[in-house]
Amino acid sequence: MLTIHLNSLKFHSFHGIHEEEKVLGNGLELNITVVVRNTDKIVSLKQTVNYVSLYEIIQKRMDTPTPLLETVAQDLADLICAHDERIISVDVAIKKLNPPIHNFHGQISVSYRKEV
Repeated sequence: MLTIHLNSLKFHSFHGIHEEEKVLGNGLELNITVVVRNTDKIVSLKQTVNYVSLYEIIQKRMDTPTPLLETVAQDLADLICAHDERIISVDVAIKKLNPPIHNFHGQISVSYRKEV
């Protein structure tokens, strides 16, 4: 198996249920792990999943405002799995960098795993 990691991806998106998130947006950080079925030595890009293509899928989905991060995580996993039949699992973790909670100190995140 081969694992591809896209870590600490930063986006400014308009996901959330609060009005201020819909207007001002919020900083989000994503970590994506993609496990690819592989039995041969990889010497060509055609033998693996291109991380640039994965990033483009993620970027496009992050541009679509959605009330719940859980939905975004599930959608990302579905889109990535559909991208290439060699993908056998995807882990998506989304961290909201500035949650709209008064006097909150800490982190809010969701994670989702999809296995094909």
